[in-house]
Amino acid sequence: MSATLNTQALLDLALRPGTLTLGAMPPLTLYIHLPWCLKKCPYCDFNSHELMAPKMPSASPPRGGASGLGRPGAGPVRNEPPEAQYLDALRADLEAALPLVWGRRVVSVFIGGGTPSLFSPDAIDRLLTDARMLLPLEPGCEITLEANPGTFERERFKAFRAAGVTRLSIGVQSFDDAKLKALGRVHDRAQAVAAVEEAQHAFETFNLDLMYALPGQSPDELDADLTQALAFEPPHLSVYHLTLEPNTYFAKHPPSVPDDDTAYAMLDRITERTAQTGMQRYEVSAYARPGHRCQHNLNYWQFGDYLGIGAGAHSKLSFPHRVIRQTRWREPAAYMQQALAGTAVSSSDEVARDALPFEFMLNALRLLDGFELASFGERTGLPITAIQRALGEAEAKGLITRDWARVQPTPRGMDFLSDLQALFLAD
Repeated sequence: MSATLNTQALLDLALRPGTLTLGAMPPLTLYIHLPWCLKKCPYCDFNSHELMAPKMPSASPPRGGASGLGRPGAGPVRNEPPEAQYLDALRADLEAALPLVWGRRVVSVFIGGGTPSLFSPDAIDRLLTDARMLLPLEPGCEITLEANPGTFERERFKAFRAAGVTRLSIGVQSFDDAKLKALGRVHDRAQAVAAVEEAQHAFETFNLDLMYALPGQSPDELDADLTQALAFEPPHLSVYHLTLEPNTYFAKHPPSVPDDDTAYAMLDRITERTAQTGMQRYEVSAYARPGHRCQHNLNYWQFGDYLGIGAGAHSKLSFPHRVIRQTRWREPAAYMQQALAGTAVSSSDEVARDALPFEFMLNALRLLDGFELASFGERTGLPITAIQRALGEAEAKGLITRDWARVQPTPRGMDFLSDLQALFLAD
């Protein structure tokens, strides 16, 4: 669709007759993208942009300004994102999107990046106030903020909590200084430990992000990272295999990483050790204590809807006869200009009918509990016959188990998840 379509034109296209029949809309979440980082990590393929010298123009938001941050005890040493201008653009973006989600309640909010913790607590307070004014949030709505230990300072996390954030996700990646340097992270072990300790005091639930199969990492070094992470008794742990993504520095200059067999053994070790501490693996990369699963990510994996605002943000929205995916303008300057003009959406496309089974399975099969068969029809508008052949093939290969109500990936299916998901690709 044309990048110049306004909201009314997008709504007219979304509501026209079609071949799908969705009886009810799935749960809706809100994703907010804050695109700036202190430094672009060599493995990162997200839409993140370094804060470069000379200092970017910045104005303080109405209820306060950006505070200079640095390492604990240091003075202001870095540039700040243009908070007020970007917050104005986010509000304009959200206001323009309201007709597409009118009357729907938001079950969770996720502020991602980039490095959202570069924004001041006052800015996050203004952002969440705007969201509450414009959208009906469910009582007890989970509100997550991604944080980098390199942006940590004492009392900052408490200020985020006071602004309305209920869950912090801390991008530790490793507690090994050499590995952090190899990953291009801006923090060190001491900052990581200090940040997690502060999160323990400020939040009832928080997440630690770790990576494994790092450059030169041995199984013993992974064990050391796990020992430190689990010593904090985190309510939630996300553990990701380092992947050399296209168009990243690591793709052009690949480091030496553990082979596949070693990486598989590392993942088995992670699952074993987390289980020993009472954490349950509920998704390919996620482990949680009872009551602390990430509701926002669960909605993704269950093929729920999400409205994404901010530079480069993606949306997946359901309508009575179709499922739509949208993308916002990627470059922050272009995004702010377009959002303020009421045209934040750079592309909007209908998910093809024959692509929906794969789109659904790409998410749902990541969950160890799998999915209810009825939810496939509810979320895609397709009859169960659309996936019967593929389900039979997956079962014959030992990749899933199923009964009349539910489909679950087997341990073999989790080990060969890409092969399992590929069975649902359109012919």
